[in-house]
Amino acid sequence: MFTERGKRAMRSPITFSRAVADRFPQVMPGVLICITVALAATFIADHYGGPTLLYALLFGMALHFLSEEGRSVAGIEFAARPILRFGVALLGVRITVEQVTSLGSGPIVIVVAGVVLTILMGVLLARLMGLHREIGLLTGGAVAICGASAALALSAVMPKNDNSERNTILTVVGVTTLSTAAMVIYPLITSVLSFTDQQAGVFLGGTIHDVAQVVGAGYMISEEAGDVSTFVKLMRVAMLVPVVICFILLFRKSERSEVQSRTPKLPGFLVAFVLLVIINSLGVIPASVGDSMTDLSRWCLVTAIAALGIKTSFQKLAVVGWKPVILMLAETLFLLGLVLAFILFGVVSL
Repeated sequence: MFTERGKRAMRSPITFSRAVADRFPQVMPGVLICITVALAATFIADHYGGPTLLYALLFGMALHFLSEEGRSVAGIEFAARPILRFGVALLGVRITVEQVTSLGSGPIVIVVAGVVLTILMGVLLARLMGLHREIGLLTGGAVAICGASAALALSAVMPKNDNSERNTILTVVGVTTLSTAAMVIYPLITSVLSFTDQQAGVFLGGTIHDVAQVVGAGYMISEEAGDVSTFVKLMRVAMLVPVVICFILLFRKSERSEVQSRTPKLPGFLVAFVLLVIINSLGVIPASVGDSMTDLSRWCLVTAIAALGIKTSFQKLAVVGWKPVILMLAETLFLLGLVLAFILFGVVSL
């Protein structure tokens, strides 16, 4: 005989499916709008250059009036949360344990130290500048790990307030812009310092924020530098899992409400991320399927960022001021100096 908990567990998939089916007509108009914005942003980026995510944000902001009222509101909310989390989960197909360990201990030390110290520096700088700790954690995590994708994943587990979405949008805009600039400037730094291809790859993969810009900068130098920079960058992406877990524990400990005092539960998208990393490490995912899932992840993230852009206005961003921008620039320069120190002074062997 089934227990009541067992009956609820059996009913939950059916209940979830019915809930999705019931919501489908409500969310479809808004989701289609976000997909249209994502398509437009991708077309412009593919044909004229520039970061797709930044275009999606800016195009979305121009349609902010759609988030105020009307049939599209529910779909915009759906794209900004469930579709976002689904896209973050699919990032796991880009990482394997073998990739993380293939370069030896040196890059691992650089990646771990860079992530931890940059996040701590973000919190410290935020306090010195009179900003909230949350924006220091969010911007520090985005700069340290994987740019816009990390900002979206971290914001998904952080407490929600009147400024949370605005901070997320600002962080995505900031790290995407800085990452694009780094893609052009950082290869010049490796040339001036006469780095080997492996050193250049470690430097680029350890400092540039977004994956796409890392790949672009690495293969500007050579195929070996591109391969190394991609692997190092994927190691930083893998740090998203422990950092998200730390954020969950940190914010559940700081919030004293009855609900938050219960046993912490990992969000489903994080569990799915880890499972995909493990499955991908076993080599059971065909290359064509992995590529398709990677493309789907990218489309989900672009659609989600378009939704976040629609939900945010230029007026709200203007209220923030220049302090968060200076904060992200300072975090970027800190990570740049830290990785350069590791490489130039031979703190770890490469």
